[in-house]
Amino acid sequence: MADVAQLAGVSSQTVSRVSNGFPGVTEDTRRQVLAAMRELGYRPNSAARALKRGEFRTLGVITFSLSTMGNIRTLEAIATSAAQHGYAVTLLPVAVPTQDEVNGAFSRLGELAVDAVIVIMEIHLLDAATVSLPPGVQVVVADSDAGDRYTVVDTDQAGGARDAVRHLLDLGHETVWHLAGPEGSFAAQRRANAWRDTLTAAGRVPPPLVRGDWSAESGYRAGLRLADEPDCTAVFTANDQMALGLLRALHERGLRVPGDISVIGFDDIPESASFLPPLTTIHQDFAQVGRLCVEGVLSKMRQDGEEHGTTLVPTRLVRRESTGAPGRDRRGEGARPRASR
Repeated sequence: MADVAQLAGVSSQTVSRVSNGFPGVTEDTRRQVLAAMRELGYRPNSAARALKRGEFRTLGVITFSLSTMGNIRTLEAIATSAAQHGYAVTLLPVAVPTQDEVNGAFSRLGELAVDAVIVIMEIHLLDAATVSLPPGVQVVVADSDAGDRYTVVDTDQAGGARDAVRHLLDLGHETVWHLAGPEGSFAAQRRANAWRDTLTAAGRVPPPLVRGDWSAESGYRAGLRLADEPDCTAVFTANDQMALGLLRALHERGLRVPGDISVIGFDDIPESASFLPPLTTIHQDFAQVGRLCVEGVLSKMRQDGEEHGTTLVPTRLVRRESTGAPGRDRRGEGARPRASR
């Protein structure tokens, strides 16, 4: 800094103001200092600045899975929003969801010097007696049911599932089958519960639940099974990737979508409009989830945020060509009358 000051013909304090973006420096002086920095290859020492300010301008993110589209999109949104606020993101994947691993992740992030932590965590982890988040750390949790203890941001999973089921019932389908996500997932549980409750409230008998693992391959296997169910005219899949595999299986079995079976997904991934046929789905606003996670943890750092509570980001139905009114009965008996509501 002294070398920059000497070359630019200014004081070290002026160099400090320019490097930190502080006001009170004329534009000509600022350009002069920046030119001297470039000539000397000067870069401010971020570690020293962090020690002086007491903050590192970095947010830690802990996640237990990088294989699901929802987590990837949420992570992308968090990183984008953090950058807009002038923060970097340090990502720490945790392979095994145990208390030791959680504690180890927080300790590691402490060594990496982060100001606060965002955790993308499933319901059963925070509900388990063996897993809790360390006290004294500013934390916001995404995708969880722990709003009674932590600040939580999530998509309205139940509301989206209700809209999906009601859409298919309104088209005239007698009932709706459900291809659910894995049992350990909070999102899968919320969507499955809302599917069942919506059918029951409409006076319909829920069919047996079919389970997948979020992958297109599991959707394909489920589709082969559902193709053999003569009463299946509509399927609500818990994510778009499983819907993709389902569409392939139905096509291979000679079934038309939506002529024989209507299919609706969840997520509205960018590729869903290019499925064959284009997929009707439930849109999740991952960008808003990421923004709220970052804003929530920054608010807690300023000590003006809520200690706990859940913020739900609304979903919306995106109608495309994979859903329609039921056609003739696949058993050749003509169209079935709708059950009374």
